[in-house]
Amino acid sequence: MDALTTRGRLLRLAITLIGAAALLSGSIWGSDDHFPFGPFRMFAGVNGPNEDAPDPRVDAVDVAGNVVALNEQNTGIRRAEIEDQQDRFVEDPSRLRQIADTYAARNPAAARLVEVRLVMRWHEIRNSRATGRFRDEILATWRAP
Repeated sequence: MDALTTRGRLLRLAITLIGAAALLSGSIWGSDDHFPFGPFRMFAGVNGPNEDAPDPRVDAVDVAGNVVALNEQNTGIRRAEIEDQQDRFVEDPSRLRQIADTYAARNPAAARLVEVRLVMRWHEIRNSRATGRFRDEILATWRAP
């Protein structure tokens, strides 16, 4: 096997340095959206043995008053995307309309949604075990005009 030329070594070094810089900057300033150059934090945190476990979800109410669970199957939006946008939905609940719009586009025969809610279900944990009890907290609500 032939040895690399000086130009080949420099090119490999440059590519390595660019990749390392992207990984470092992504780890410092990035989010899960920047994978593989951002930090993968989705499961990085750990709750204490007696801290409730958060379980975010999106619910809607249609014109007939039925509660509809909005999920990846009926909206095309992954749960991770909802979790990543959670703070934005809380700051500006009108952004939840986008979820209603995607639901309507994917389910044209379904009843029109008049309300979309970002709900945090807190599962009670005691001694690192689920108790089976929970409480729901509505974090943001959008209502159709």
